[in-house]
Parts: sequence; C-alpha cells; structure tokens
Amino acid sequence: MATNQSWKSFPALQSCEQNVGELAGRELAGVSDIPAGSRIVLYRSDSAPETADGPRPVACQHPRARHVEPVAGPGWAGYRFVVADQGQDHQTEDHDEKGTASLESALAGDRAEGFHVAVLPADLVQRLNTAPVVLVFDVDSTLIQQEVIELLAAHAGREAEVAEVTERAMRGEIDFSQSLHHRVAALAGLPRQVIAEVAQLATPTTGATNLINAAHAHGGTACAVSGGFTQVLQILRHRLGLDEFRANTLEIVDDRLTGAVVGEVVDATVKGQQLTRWRETLGTTDPPTAAVVVAIGDGANDMQMVQRADYGIAFNAKPALRPHADLELDIASLDPVRALLGY
Repeated sequence: MATNQSWKSFPALQSCEQNVGELAGRELAGVSDIPAGSRIVLYRSDSAPETADGPRPVACQHPRARHVEPVAGPGWAGYRFVVADQGQDHQTEDHDEKGTASLESALAGDRAEGFHVAVLPADLVQRLNTAPVVLVFDVDSTLIQQEVIELLAAHAGREAEVAEVTERAMRGEIDFSQSLHHRVAALAGLPRQVIAEVAQLATPTTGATNLINAAHAHGGTACAVSGGFTQVLQILRHRLGLDEFRANTLEIVDDRLTGAVVGEVVDATVKGQQLTRWRETLGTTDPPTAAVVVAIGDGANDMQMVQRADYGIAFNAKPALRPHADLELDIASLDPVRALLGY
C-alpha cells in the first residue's frame, strides 16, 4: 500500500530512533489523522547485555493494543479506545472529537513507558473481519534470524566475503542478481549434505511461528518468497508452517554444488510478481473475497513486494526499504504484527 502514510507516525511518539521521520522522508502527522476503526498497537523491547556492537534488541514484551472505535452520545461523536494487554481488555476510554489531544496524551504516556506505536488503518481492520490474510515473508533475517548463504559460505571458508556482498545487496548498492551469482560461485564444490546441516541451524524469528499459527487459525495463508534457496526451504517448510514458497534453486551435479543457480533469479521484480499471484489465487471463492496481503521484509530486494502489499512492513530494515513501507518495525520480534492483525 504505502500511499497514504499520514497515520504512521506522531510527533510525541517517535521511537528511540529519533530520526525515523527524517530518514523515511515524510512529514509526521497528528493523532487526529488516525481514522476511527483503526487498530493501534503499542510494543516495546528490552535490550540484551551490551556487546562489542552495542546493545542488542530482544523480543518485545507484551504488545498492547488500542482499538479505535467510533462512538456517539448526546450532541457529540468521537472515538472509543479499547486497550488490550496480552489479549485481555483492561481499560476503555471514550474521547469526544474535541479531545483528540486526550488520545495524544494517552499515547505519549505509553511512549514515556518505552512503547513504540504502530497503526493498522480502519479499512484493513474492517476487511480482516471477512477476508483471509496472506502473509508474505522474506526469509533471511526476517522469517529466520540467519542469512543462509552466509552459513553455507562458512563451510567454504568464505563467510566474510559473502557477508559483505550480501550487506551491499540488501542496502541496494549493487544489483541483486549479480550479487547472487557472485556469492553462489563461492559455494562451488560443497557437498550436498551441507544444505541439510545449514537448515538445522536456522532459527525462526521470535514470534514468527505464533504469527503463522494464528493466521492459519483464522483461515489465512503463510507464504515466503526468498532470494535464498529452494533446497533449504523444502527442509524448513513444515517447521516454519509455510503453505507456499518460492526461491532460487542451487545447481547440484554429482552431489556437489556447482556454484550456479538454475532458472530465473528471484529478485525484487520476481518477488513483487509472486506476491501479486498469491493475492489473486489465495482469496476465498465462496463468497469471492480478495485476501488482505501483509508483506514483511528487510532489504532493498523486498521493495516491490512491500509496495504491492495491502500493508507492507520493513522489519529491522535497510534504509532503502523504509520509505516504501507502512510500518517500520525495529525490534527482534514479529509479535506486534500478530497484535495488529487482531490475533
């Protein structure tokens, strides 16, 4: 979607990255721009102990949701904000239309407690009452915590070289297809069994499994479109709960990787096209209902799928992706996404 971003950020409520608004190149708006019927999710993260690279974010603790509902009374109309913590409503506040500052004050108070703010617009909240959700994930550093190609490269003694090229590709500094061919060439000669060994090292991102299970429980679908490899996703598919996936295919001859891929490279364009196909095929037929597509990625090669989604999320993302997303999620957990969807 990422076309009307006025409801995304609020002056008094910016996250700990104070330059988020400037980085994304957009003006920050006021709380009065939040449509009645929207869902506001408040989330926060703690930091793990300091490392050489500084503090590391860990899973968010207890996402809190405010559901903004239209209400009316004698001579006035306004909003009701239902605050839920861990799935339990614990507070309801009514504010008339003259008092949007009271919402701003409430959210500012949440911000003072260390909460970040995310908003799902009213139209998507309403659609999710009747339409299935299709979750479309990038895989490396999004659905799982690792970069698989770097794990493979470690077996070839070339992890640092491959990691540097991966980082540049994710920042959008070099062409993704060219970078993929360069990185895969470093894997030439590795035995086939290394793929299974590496797949066992993959760790789902915190909250990913719960998000997918909740989507399935509500009739939704979980898909992945990856610049990684089909041979790895074939192993991970059931562990992650994926219904559909698309990725690159490593060429294997005589049980060894040749250093090449077979077929079309899954780049930014292909990711966007695949999301569109899933949107067209994974809705309901009785009655015909278009799915609500939520895309989650972290790199420049996720730009087209994030733009084409009904709701695009930049997850701990590179700067190149952030301006194209509806939400910038800068914690090491997907739990706030589940709360946004009302699960």
